[in-house]
Amino acid sequence: MHSKHEIIRCERCNGAFECKANSFTKCDCAKVPLTLNETQYISEQYDGCLCNQCLLIIKQEYHVWLSQA
Repeated sequence: MHSKHEIIRCERCNGAFECKANSFTKCDCAKVPLTLNETQYISEQYDGCLCNQCLLIIKQEYHVWLSQA
């Protein structure tokens, strides 16, 4: 059975996950709430898609970085 969405690799951990960019509201990454500042922080480090686990890790890293700034 073929998936109607693309299987891609996370730019950070290289793990495979299903990208639903053509159905963003159904995409797993939409389940990770990010503020505008968190999104900007992530986009400054990565160009491609990231899996949910990495999004959560980087979100936490951002808040650690912010508290040390």
